[in-house]
Amino acid sequence: MNIRIGMGFDVHKLVEDRDLWLGGIKIEHTLGLLGHSDADVLIHAICDAMLGAANMRDIGFHFPDTAAETDGIDSKILLRKTRDLIAQKGYRLGNIDATVCAERPKINPHVPAMKKCLAEVLECDEEDISIKATTTEKLGFTGREEGISAYAVVLIEKD
Repeated sequence: MNIRIGMGFDVHKLVEDRDLWLGGIKIEHTLGLLGHSDADVLIHAICDAMLGAANMRDIGFHFPDTAAETDGIDSKILLRKTRDLIAQKGYRLGNIDATVCAERPKINPHVPAMKKCLAEVLECDEEDISIKATTTEKLGFTGREEGISAYAVVLIEKD
């Protein structure tokens, strides 16, 4: 069995008049994330980790923010396409361990719904997805509530 590990990171700015999408679900909040797509930082970090593990560059290479077809796209579509890309090289997801960094809104109440959504998109067990939440203790851009970031590590496998 061939096992590979990948790491991903993403960050987006919080702004008014945008919906907040994290882990494929819409979260009620006064601000949303700014981006070419729906700006789901968690999904973007997971995509980068999967692509990196398969040595397939990054999300911006496959889904550029200059492409009309990705303007406003639901990041769940990008995640599904990323799953398909690594499958073309014979890989399947082993597990995901991810962390979302935000002062507000509180992420922990939404983790079960995020895991359920991501497991459906990736066609895997919810047990294969770990999502954690943290703050930056009011330090930096996250602490000032200017943005949200996410980190993800994935294991992929090939028989």
